[in-house]
Amino acid sequence: MKQYIDIHSHILPGIDDGSKDFLTSIQMLKTAVDNGITQIIVTPHNKPLRRNADPLKITSLIAELKGRMADEGITIDLYEGNELYYRSGLAQEIMRGRALTMAGSDYVLVEFGPMDDYDYIRNGIYSLIAEGYRPVLAHVERYSKINGRADRVEDLIEMGCYMQVNAGSIMGALGLSTKLFTRKLLKEKLVHFVATDAHDVSKRSPKIAESASFIEKKYGEDYGKELLYENPMHVIRNEYI
Repeated sequence: MKQYIDIHSHILPGIDDGSKDFLTSIQMLKTAVDNGITQIIVTPHNKPLRRNADPLKITSLIAELKGRMADEGITIDLYEGNELYYRSGLAQEIMRGRALTMAGSDYVLVEFGPMDDYDYIRNGIYSLIAEGYRPVLAHVERYSKINGRADRVEDLIEMGCYMQVNAGSIMGALGLSTKLFTRKLLKEKLVHFVATDAHDVSKRSPKIAESASFIEKKYGEDYGKELLYENPMHVIRNEYI
C-alpha cells in the first residue's frame, strides 16, 4: 500500500467540532491506517471568541492519544498544529505561542470565512507572509469568492501561498460545481496538498485512498506523490516546496 501524509485533521478528541472522544479518535485512526495514512498533522480549530485549547492542552491530548494508539497497535506519527481562523494580529499570536504552526515549521494552515471578500483573504495571506510564515490556505475550494476563479488561486500562489483541497471535494462531497472546480485546479497544477479535513468516522472520515487513486490515474503518479507525500514531508521538515 502507498503511504500518505494528512496535513489537515480534526482527530484530537473533545477539543473542537471534530472527534468527540478517544474512542472516535481511535476509530478514525484505524480508517486512516486502512487508507495508507502513516503521518498526520493534527489541526484543531483555533478561532476567536471560541473555547480554543492552548498549545499545552494539544500536546497533552496528543500524548494521551499516542498511548492509546500503542495499546491498539496503531503506528501513525502525529504532529502538532492548528487550523487558524484568520483575524487581525494572528501572526503576533503565533509568535507569542498562543497558536501553532504546522509540525513546528514556518508553515501555517489558515482558513477564512466562506463568504469573506477576496481582498480580505489576499491581505490576510500577505500579512502572514510579511512576518515570515508560509501560509497554506485550507480547503481553497470552499470560499465563494475563489470558487470558479482559478486566476485568483494563481494570484495567491504567486504571492507565496500554498493551496490545500479536501479529498472529499475531489470526489463530489460538496456538490458538482465544487468538484469540477477542484479538479480544474488539479489539472492546472494549482494544488499543493490534498488532505482529509477529517472530523468523524462517517460523513467526514479520514478516507483518502479513493481520491489518491483518482489523482494518480487522471493527473499522474508523480503529481499524486507530490500532493500526498512529498509536499507534506517538506512541511514536516520545514523545507521550501
